[in-house]
Order: sequence, then structure tokens, then C-alpha cells
Amino acid sequence: MSESQMKNHESCGAGCACGAESEGLLISSIGRRKFISFGAYAAAAAALAGCGAGGGADATSPSTVGATVKISDYATLANVGGVAITTVSGIPVAIVRTSTTSFITLSRICPHQGSTINQISTGFRCPNHLAQFDTTGNWVGGQMTSNMRSYSTSFDASTGTLTIG
Repeated sequence: MSESQMKNHESCGAGCACGAESEGLLISSIGRRKFISFGAYAAAAAALAGCGAGGGADATSPSTVGATVKISDYATLANVGGVAITTVSGIPVAIVRTSTTSFITLSRICPHQGSTINQISTGFRCPNHLAQFDTTGNWVGGQMTSNMRSYSTSFDASTGTLTIG
């Protein structure tokens, strides 16, 4: 379409000689309110889609780790209540000593959107949506989500090793 046809198109109507209709160049105008309304709907749909992406621990964390670690490699695990932040088999985890002979291992992959959860003084927090978890991985505040995934653990006191399922 020539420049003169484009200028004519700006003031033309359907069926005019400029050919805009046959070239698919005519668009219906919508009012400002309708445009803003459609924009708000699109933003809400995008936000909801983002919130559903994580879905739960199964969607973001592997179901098993399959590794053995030496407790003596983590000075923070020398005492009950100690937490070791590490990566095992490529998975970011937190190992928590709950008694002299028991531990829990938590995936640090957020069950909401898959971000890596950080340790804070009272437990853990997702840096993306600020969900907070206690030291046993239970959700306690911030944006609602499921608990952190925990892995089965078996401690062998004679060898000082922890097998993580």
C-alpha cells in the first residue's frame, strides 16, 4: 500500500477504494475503558499462571536424593539444632540435627516456584515471594505455599554418616 493510500486509510471506512479492508489493515477501535479492562484481565491471567507454575513440592523437587554424607564435614551439625546448608547430588538441601541421633534433610527448592530457599535465624525463607518455613520445613508465614520437601534420613552413629533417601 502506498503512503497516500495509508493516509487515505486513516479516514476510510469499510469497502473503500484504498484496499485497506482487503489487506486486513482495518481494525476496530475500542474505547479507553475497554482497553484498560482487557489489559487488567491479561495481567491477572499472567499472575495466576505464574502462581500455579510451582504447584507443590512434587513439581519442583526431586523425590529422592540418594546420597551419603559425613556429619563431621559440617561443623554446624555438631550440636542439636544445627543446620548445614549444602548441595547433595546437585540438589540444594538443608540438613537439620533434631537430636543426638536424628536428622532431617529438606530440599531448599521452593515448592511454590522453584527458587532456592535461604536460611534465616528462625528457619528458612524464599527470596522470591517471602514464604517462611520453620527449621522442620513447615510453612509458617509469608505467601501461602506447601511445606518444604523432606527426605528420609538414616544416621549411622558408628561411622558418623547420614544416608539421605
